[in-house]
Amino acid sequence: MKRKFLFGWYQTPRGKLLQEVEASFIKRSITVSCKQKILQIGGLGWEEEFIDCDLYDVAILDINGLGCPKAKKLRAKAYALPIQSESIDLILLPHLLEFDAHRFQTMREIERVLKPEGHLVIINFNPWSFWVRYQYLWEIRLADSVLGHFISKKRVLDWLRLLNFEAKAISDLTIDKDKPRPVDVDGGFVSLFATSYAIRAIKRRYNLIPFTPVTVKKSGFAIAGNMESSQRSQDNV
Repeated sequence: MKRKFLFGWYQTPRGKLLQEVEASFIKRSITVSCKQKILQIGGLGWEEEFIDCDLYDVAILDINGLGCPKAKKLRAKAYALPIQSESIDLILLPHLLEFDAHRFQTMREIERVLKPEGHLVIINFNPWSFWVRYQYLWEIRLADSVLGHFISKKRVLDWLRLLNFEAKAISDLTIDKDKPRPVDVDGGFVSLFATSYAIRAIKRRYNLIPFTPVTVKKSGFAIAGNMESSQRSQDNV
């Protein structure tokens, strides 16, 4: 499914309302300082509604160069990020995974470039939403096939656990309320009324603790004096 579906959805009356709710969630999720680095994968064009590109060090990776004009622009594939490992403090992923054919490889790249204890914000469409399915069928000419690529909340949480991320906040984003409705962090509840869902996670770095005490091995090097004395004793025999 092409990402044009997303921009077509934002042009609808319900899409414009959803845009406001998503901007509110992202704005509240940006807790890093202005000196830390923020990477957004997938440009939207209305980034200034949730982040000040003059205040923060923001880079937007988009193959078409979309995004806030004041932010740094990167043209590359999401599954092959040209970024140094463990160098980003916050990654924003607004409606990208559902349009990415290599989305799990993209998640691996995100884990690689994000610093330990760095934050990740993901926003996806709710695959069970009637309005999202209706809009998809209406815009079927924009899709690569009849089959959609919407990803369930549970599947994304499974990927995060596999990559050692801890989900700190999960919200159903509805357009019938001013604020997103929080959901249990386990993600077991599935809302049929939410248009999209958002997840804020933290990359954890765990250190293994051995059960048995660690023994220090003695040096395996021989002393030169002992070797010379044993050689002399053999010569005298």
